[in-house]
Amino acid sequence: MNLQPKDELSEQEVEKGLRKVVWDGLFSEAMTTLTGGAFIIAMALLLDANNLQLGLIAALPTMVNMFQLISIWLVRQFNNRRAITVICSVLARLPLVLVGLLTILFPGYISLHLLIPVLFFYYFSGAIAGASWNSWMKDLIPDNQLGAFFGRRSSFMQTLNVVLSLLLALGLDFMKDFYPEWELQGYGAMFVLAGLSGLIGASMLAATPEPKKILPRENIFVMLRRPLRDPNFRRLLVFNSAWVFAVNIASPFFNVFLMKSMGLPLSYIIGFTILSQLSSILTIRVWGKFADRYSNKTIIAIGAPLYIICLLAWCFVGIYTAMWPNLLLLGLIHILMGLSNAGINLSLTNIGLKLAPTADAIIYLSAKNIITAVFSALAPLAGGLLADYFTGRHLKVEAELGGPRWTKSLHIIELQDWNFLFLFGALLGFVAVNLLGKVKEQGEVEKDVVVRIMRSSLRNNLKDNFVTGSLMNGYTQLKDVFRRKFF
Repeated sequence: MNLQPKDELSEQEVEKGLRKVVWDGLFSEAMTTLTGGAFIIAMALLLDANNLQLGLIAALPTMVNMFQLISIWLVRQFNNRRAITVICSVLARLPLVLVGLLTILFPGYISLHLLIPVLFFYYFSGAIAGASWNSWMKDLIPDNQLGAFFGRRSSFMQTLNVVLSLLLALGLDFMKDFYPEWELQGYGAMFVLAGLSGLIGASMLAATPEPKKILPRENIFVMLRRPLRDPNFRRLLVFNSAWVFAVNIASPFFNVFLMKSMGLPLSYIIGFTILSQLSSILTIRVWGKFADRYSNKTIIAIGAPLYIICLLAWCFVGIYTAMWPNLLLLGLIHILMGLSNAGINLSLTNIGLKLAPTADAIIYLSAKNIITAVFSALAPLAGGLLADYFTGRHLKVEAELGGPRWTKSLHIIELQDWNFLFLFGALLGFVAVNLLGKVKEQGEVEKDVVVRIMRSSLRNNLKDNFVTGSLMNGYTQLKDVFRRKFF
């Protein structure tokens, strides 16, 4: 197959290419679902992983982004982003098939000492492919369609994730209950399917056209200093790094908390994940349209406070004696996390693409990925160490209301083990979101204006005006009180 870029692409070629990118997204999402999230955590726990190893597994997907310098060198050397993306994608996905077959045929030989290096190579090769893919997509997709296209693509991917996750969770729970001796082989089969799905996705990318682009032959480190000398892009890097550190110190341990402390079966955990995914699916196109119309920064300013509130709400999970209040709270948390994450992740990707000059897109985006990768990787490792430190420690707050003939105790909050991480992440997120105001984006609109417009849109389309609007205003009021008190 000819993987050479073209000097010019026709409108028909661009449209065909965008369809291929959507199909690649679906096959890649299947691969990610089969080897990530709650499933890789459950497999690691089955192999007796400790907190630090769990943190390392969570850190790997972002830790390897530090090696995107290799992608820049390859693109500059060969000026063929499609070939680099396809070849590295294939190299990333073949080991999944091999380790899956080994797990099925020789389960006694599988341990974390083998699984973690395989995952590292998988994410490492994927990171190199991802950097060249980002630059390729920057030139392939028209700027005024970025939000809408990735919103549509993400909604398809999340729909697939919902269906596939539910089927896998039910199957794994059934296997655990009735055929526990085959549980590890079940994960091996998932790895084989993941690798094959990823290889099909790579074939879709191979059929996607690439507009030709020549990267200047400069010293790589000199090139990487260019984004750091851009004041506005540097402010974006500061905010993005602070935000991913706050999020990743807590979020990788949500499922660990539900499995180990709450004792929930995998199907329950995936059910909550599906709630989150459905919330994202229902809102991501709305976020994309508003990001294109107003600004990505404004969308982040709305979504980040909602996510911080969700982190705080995690501190209250598990404090109720009856199970149903905990499950109800978890459902609400996952719905709001899905809603907020849809806007945040979409906008963080798009604002990086938008602020990066077209001529230096791969340099700017790689610098962004490398720098944020450091903080994304350190956060789960720090979270694992903190989880070990807080093991056996707790903080309980109760209130007692009494009268002449009665006494009523109110269990307000109880922090133990993982809950401390969630509170710590919320506090760091609060600090991070206040750094966003320094970032400037062309066409940005005041947050309050967009909130009013979104309220109307949500009222008409999602019937969610009351909850969303109240949380948005609640965060603003909380921030004002914080500033008056401490500043």
